[in-house]
Amino acid sequence: MRARGSAQAGFTYLGILAAIILMGLLLTAAARVWTLTEQRERETQLLFVGHAFRMAIAAYYAHGGRYPQTLHDLLQDDRSPVPLRYLRRLYLDPMTNSTDWQLVLAPEGGIKGVYSGSGLVPIKRANFAPIDVIFADSDCYCAWQFVYEPRFRRRVAPGNPAPGNPAPGNPAPGGPAPGGPARGGPAPGIPIPGNLNGQ
Repeated sequence: MRARGSAQAGFTYLGILAAIILMGLLLTAAARVWTLTEQRERETQLLFVGHAFRMAIAAYYAHGGRYPQTLHDLLQDDRSPVPLRYLRRLYLDPMTNSTDWQLVLAPEGGIKGVYSGSGLVPIKRANFAPIDVIFADSDCYCAWQFVYEPRFRRRVAPGNPAPGNPAPGNPAPGGPAPGGPARGGPAPGIPIPGNLNGQ
């Protein structure tokens, strides 16, 4: 009887141990799925926020022909009689959960773009918007640089304008004559939101 009882106790112990191991594996798998889901959401937020910064920098550039000196300049632009706001607030970097954005500086001065300081490898590898195709197969989120460049700079080589850009001296059909728009008018490049103060 004692041997039989010991055998039953041994089987019970093994059954409990197997259940614990199985539960651990299930919890690990669930945690992994949750982590990937959260990273995908943060990734989507990064693209949205990055585009918002790019558009705000483009709008700032359109009203004066120069880049902002700080990101706070995007919150209130006092260069005109009526202050303009290109962003409601300085968004957090979704990947680091801070406002410690890394800055892309323009050669002539000012900030022409931002990017995350995260070294994580992105989940998204392809199917980006045309303006972000360079993000494909990046090694880290820090390679996703949301930069605004005026269209006249986006040339592959001198005398060989990029698609959609007229050659020097040849304005695009329906475009302004050489010399460009008056100061304060919209700069060529990324489209500017219609209601700047409504953001």
